[in-house]
Amino acid sequence: MSEYINNSEKRLKDLMAFTLGMMNGEDGKILIETYKDAIENITPDDMLKLEDKQMQMGITPEQIKGDIEKIINVFFKSLDSYQWEKPSDGTFLFYLMLENDAFTFKLNQVKKIIKSYKGREESEFEKLKAELLPHFQEFQKFDYHYIKKENILFPYLEKYWESYRPLKVMWSLHDDIRKSLKELISMFESDKTEWQNFNKLLGKYFSLVFRMIQKENIIIFPVASETVSEEAWHQMHIQSFEYPFPFIETPKKPKDTEVKNITRQKIVDTGNIVSKTGNLSVEQVLLAFNHLPVDITIVDENDKVVFFNKPKDRFFPRSPAIVGRSVQNCHPPESVYIVEKIIEAFKTGKKDKADFWIQMKGKFILIQYFALRDESGKYKGVIEVSQDVTEIRNLQGEKRLLNWE
Repeated sequence: MSEYINNSEKRLKDLMAFTLGMMNGEDGKILIETYKDAIENITPDDMLKLEDKQMQMGITPEQIKGDIEKIINVFFKSLDSYQWEKPSDGTFLFYLMLENDAFTFKLNQVKKIIKSYKGREESEFEKLKAELLPHFQEFQKFDYHYIKKENILFPYLEKYWESYRPLKVMWSLHDDIRKSLKELISMFESDKTEWQNFNKLLGKYFSLVFRMIQKENIIIFPVASETVSEEAWHQMHIQSFEYPFPFIETPKKPKDTEVKNITRQKIVDTGNIVSKTGNLSVEQVLLAFNHLPVDITIVDENDKVVFFNKPKDRFFPRSPAIVGRSVQNCHPPESVYIVEKIIEAFKTGKKDKADFWIQMKGKFILIQYFALRDESGKYKGVIEVSQDVTEIRNLQGEKRLLNWE
């Protein structure tokens, strides 16, 4: 057994054979018995390396998701017993875990309501729906927990971890949770919903959210705790105040005067941006970007995010952690291939612009991508501009400057 404790290469080789066997539909009991010692000594870091290797082999997040639960069920006892230093009070990771605890409590309260209807779910289905709807509407607030992971935690982990690819699988699972909750609320609000279909989706949603909490607590958080620097955790905590803290009391924001002073000094030292069309200070440029009624993100020629603005109301969340991040990692696996197609078309000169529009939270959002090229036509990156055009689409007639009040 000691060879599995001390020889991570041997352990990972056997764990990979086990997981691939499970994914290929081989006999689970025989596989568990064959690789028992490796399974009993698996670590959270092993789990990440396994998924990372699978993705390098071309196994897609969708394929991994199809088997991940039954594999984690086998690994659970060993992963759950792994000893790691829990985060101290007042840290970014502490509040992520506290949010999970608060969400778990609310989920269990809802399960109690459902249990109280046992045996009469169909006969009193409308009453059950009416009682449950406000709870599931409230669950939508927990999306900020996932947003903080995607826009703050993940970018930092990508810098610290070689085996960061499994984060794509987790993001994909976030989207599954969002989709399931949206479908559930639609079922609540429909008078044509049948109990059997509702109950099936309800079970799927509970499984997804409870499993997500489990994955965070026994895999992602332990490895993150052991690999990320204290200063990085501090910066993540500062950035987290851009978003709500779902289901917990908002903590007091720590001071970050050092970062502010550094930023101010950079503005002083840099001087003005001088061009044929004007002479602006860095401060004026930032003020202009941040007062435009649009979301702007700029990606350089190496596919790295280099800038985003901070308008009063953003449609899509952005955090400083994404600066320097590969743009491919800023999108869930299901849509990243579209981003890659756009960038490739821009790089080859086939396209210079891509337009999309969506309806979100009662707003009509226009999303546009523009290729950035220098005076010689050389590709220099992409600028993404998103704008709420709801009112613009409804404009009629004229309103001239002299009519302004």
